[in-house]
Parts: sequence; C-alpha cells; structure tokens
Amino acid sequence: MTEQQKTPMQRAQPGLLIAGSLGGVGMVMVTLLSLVPSMDDGSASLPAAAQDRPTPVQEMANAGAFVLPPTVGPGGKNVPLTPARPDAPPPLAAVPVVAPIPTAKAKTARARPTRIKIPKIKVNAPIGAVTLDTKGKLGTPPLSKPSQTGWYRDSPVPGEIGPAIINGHVSTRKGPAVFDRLRELAKGDQIYVYRSDGKVTRFTVSGIEQASKTSFPTSRVYGNTKDSQLRLITCGGVFNQAAHSYTDNIVVYATLSKKKV
Repeated sequence: MTEQQKTPMQRAQPGLLIAGSLGGVGMVMVTLLSLVPSMDDGSASLPAAAQDRPTPVQEMANAGAFVLPPTVGPGGKNVPLTPARPDAPPPLAAVPVVAPIPTAKAKTARARPTRIKIPKIKVNAPIGAVTLDTKGKLGTPPLSKPSQTGWYRDSPVPGEIGPAIINGHVSTRKGPAVFDRLRELAKGDQIYVYRSDGKVTRFTVSGIEQASKTSFPTSRVYGNTKDSQLRLITCGGVFNQAAHSYTDNIVVYATLSKKKV
C-alpha cells in the first residue's frame, strides 16, 4: 500500500500515544491501537451533590460479580448506560448502510466537516478541528466556546470510510455545553454532519455506552471499519477535583445511512 492509499488514521497512528480516553479498511491490529491519542475535555465540576453520586461504572465495580454485556447497548429513556465487554466490536448498524463517499486523492482537496445537527437533543453546532498536543493528548474545543465541537483532523472526514471522531464538552464553569445531553441518544436517532464541499451526511445511532476512562474501549472507538462510521465523545460520571477531569466517557456509535452529494 502506498502512502497516498493509506487512510488519514493509518498515517497518523505511528506518531500517536495512548492514555485511554476523552475528557474524543477492517479492524487495526492491537499494537497499532495502542498508539491512538488520549482525550479529555477538561470540563468544569458538577454541583457538590452530583460529585458524591456514584456513576453506573462505579456501581458495577462495587457489584463485584457483574458481567459486562457482550455488545454496546442501544441506550434509551431510563436505560442506564454501561460499558460493553472490552473485546466487543462496535454495535451493528441500526438501519441499512450506504457506500462511503470516496476519499479525495489530493490532500489539498480534502473536505472538512463544518456543522453537526442532532435533532433529538437540539444540537446545532459548528465543528472546528482538533489535533494532538506535545504529550500526544487529543485537543478539545476552547472552553471559551462551549457550543463548538471538535473533529480530530487525522481521523476520516465524516462520510468517508472509517471512524470519524468528533468530541465536545459536557459542561464548563458557566453551565452546560454542547454535548450536555449526549447521553440521551439511543439506537435509531439521527445525526447530520455538513461538509465544506457541500455534501451532507446522515448517520444513524447504533449504540451508546458509558465507560471508565481507566478502561476506555480504544479498539472499539478507533479501530478502522469497512464502512463510514461516526464516534461522538464527551465526558460523563463524576468530576474528579484532583485530576480536573470526569471519571467516565460517553461514546455514541453511528453509521452512515444517507448522503447528499
């Protein structure tokens, strides 16, 4: 495979470091997946009452004999979010998938995502680009722009083959942020991503989970796929004052189900 034929994720992997999670073709090898970036959205603390409340992940840890489900759950109203088994693959598509948009041959012709709309949770937000810092941690949108999301520019362009990564804050010191209601999404919900080349992509949610940052599902989130998929990532659980970070991540998995080209 020549350098031009490699996907953006494949070209980026040799220089990435792993730290576990966000504060956000076929399956790649485990050794390559250990090189993906860490992510933390740096959100502000929750009210004191919320900080003392155990997360679903913590409750399962306390249960001792709890067995993780073999697949990512569908989510839904009043359904607790739990992590799937570490070796579980991404959830199956909720609706028939469509062929990916061809990747531009020239890097200069590459499109970029510009806006994301999620009708169910009333998200209509601009998309900026995020990249790695000097420590290999994936950046996030500025805290001064709580309504902005961030696309990892070394992941596929949404609509093209592979898992596109978009992250966003759950809260800031001023209150809820763009992905405050991300945990409300469920299998079958729709996500629209608009691109700079005029193409519009619709993704349908296939599953959602909440996982501890210490056991982030790296392979499931970053592993390459044979079709076009989307990952939305934000923080969840309890805010750790010492680490200035939430304990868990919420990850939404979605697959391309319609495109306007």
